[in-house]
Amino acid sequence: MTEPAGAALPQTVNIGPVAVAAFSGMDALLNTVIKPDGTVFHGSAIAINPEKVLSALENPAINSVIQQADLRYADGIGVVKVMSRRLGIKVQRIPGCELWQQLMKRAARYQVPVFIIGAKPEVLQQTRDKLTAEGVQLVGAVDGYFSDEAALIDAITLSGARIVSVAMGSPRQELLIGRIMQQHPACFYMGVGGTYDVYTGNVKRAPELWCKLNLEWAYRLLLQPSRIGRQLRLLRYLWLVILGRI
Repeated sequence: MTEPAGAALPQTVNIGPVAVAAFSGMDALLNTVIKPDGTVFHGSAIAINPEKVLSALENPAINSVIQQADLRYADGIGVVKVMSRRLGIKVQRIPGCELWQQLMKRAARYQVPVFIIGAKPEVLQQTRDKLTAEGVQLVGAVDGYFSDEAALIDAITLSGARIVSVAMGSPRQELLIGRIMQQHPACFYMGVGGTYDVYTGNVKRAPELWCKLNLEWAYRLLLQPSRIGRQLRLLRYLWLVILGRI
């Protein structure tokens, strides 16, 4: 079963130009996407972190992509802290990688058909095998190197999928989702970046303690020093928050 977008959503907080929904936790967001009666939300979701907020401020095209998402949830401690201070309540961070994995478990429980897109062929195959083994009703899988977008959209439409996840990195995955939704809106769409790599063990996620301390960014920086440029942008985000511009 499916249901159109428009269900009651939590209040939002404007972080710069981005209105972010203050979900009470991951379960609340999961219940929005697949309700307890098995109906599926029509629309798309995007994880919001400080880097995306800065990109929205600096690039009107990226801001437009972000604004088109129906569900914008907080995945970034810098966003969570600002939201919590403004609302006077503790807003929960919802890591996109964890959200996708929990959504797949929920899809398996309710037998909601899923279509996955993106990643290298070998990673996609591993993802496909693992999801199938876990009981997910997988109705299609196309790697990130497809050449015929029209054929992809036809395949999604004919598959009967109700959840489509795209692992191609931002903003490419969101732009693709927007084009697919124009022709096939009766689905829930989610951009998941490198989630398939983490799910299959090809990329190691930060240890649990680092995650609990909201230090995943530091762990990734230790593993990939080349990320220093991206992390320095957090200082710009913090400065804009202090100045009241975010």
